[in-house]
Amino acid sequence: MKLIADTFLWMRPGLQAAAVLQALIALINLRLVRIMRWKQDVTNMPLLIREVFHVHRWFISVTVAIFAVMTWRFAADMALGTNLVARWLAAAIGIFWGLRTILQVIYYSSSHWRGQPARTLVHGILLIVYGGMTLIYLKSGLLPG
Repeated sequence: MKLIADTFLWMRPGLQAAAVLQALIALINLRLVRIMRWKQDVTNMPLLIREVFHVHRWFISVTVAIFAVMTWRFAADMALGTNLVARWLAAAIGIFWGLRTILQVIYYSSSHWRGQPARTLVHGILLIVYGGMTLIYLKSGLLPG
């Protein structure tokens, strides 16, 4: 019983921190074109590709915002691991962030950040954030409380 209580004491704040990070990611994602100075690149895209890009950007932001809200609201249930639906939700979010972490490593070309200290720092921070969220959600979802 003490192990469950000890796990709950660090899992709930960890999940709440993940919820806050996801809310920030959702907001930043909506501003990514401006932040990355992609306005001209996006403007030059063929109309269909530009529309798909914007729709996907919005849907990813909405999805991540939903993850944030659901995690904030049900962090205690996820941390305890006693509610089956909360565990499945945590596992699904963990898989989402796990895939994102893997893509950060194997899909993006290192030419985007290598030799550029600021971009290398951002790349490292993203790996830590995405990987950390993967671990906390998978711990909540796959291991019994």
